[in-house]
Amino acid sequence: MTIGPDTIAVVSGLPRSGTSMMMQMLEAGGMVILTDRIRVADEDNRKGYYEYEKVKSLKSDQNWLADASGKVVKIISELLKYLPGSYTYKIVFMERDILEVLASQDQMLLRRGIEAAGEVDNSQIAQIFEKHLAETRSWLEQKPSMETLYINHNDVLGSPLIQAESINEFLGNSMDVVRMASVIDRGLYRQRG
Repeated sequence: MTIGPDTIAVVSGLPRSGTSMMMQMLEAGGMVILTDRIRVADEDNRKGYYEYEKVKSLKSDQNWLADASGKVVKIISELLKYLPGSYTYKIVFMERDILEVLASQDQMLLRRGIEAAGEVDNSQIAQIFEKHLAETRSWLEQKPSMETLYINHNDVLGSPLIQAESINEFLGNSMDVVRMASVIDRGLYRQRG
């Protein structure tokens, strides 16, 4: 399934908020995804990361966005502000309890042998994340080229078919919602708030 040629579907949110899970759903539903699969699946994302390396250089290089037209690409929330207004964007923005995001990030760091932040640090990081999300939401509301659907991570896990139907409607009503819902694996939900 493709969206309009001048439209780019974006999956966004904080790291560890369920963006890879959403990319899996959209791929299963029939959307064409933009990924280079350089970052392979591991213990922290057993079904893959669905990343596209060039996204990291979005601030200085937007030329690759032509390759994203009519497709879906994963872009963390911090980089959304670098998207040029020359395209139309349909953004599926993943929301997840900040404490779960932090627990997931800490666990990923520990697996890599990096010391995780302590409780005091996590409290400060949580405040920074909350501020960032509020600012991002406000910024998105002011962008006429960007339409955003906010999806809660826990809602997807609890009611995958209902959420798949909502996402499908947002992205043009041509995806296979049953297949989208079928990729949800509650067994991978390990950091709970």
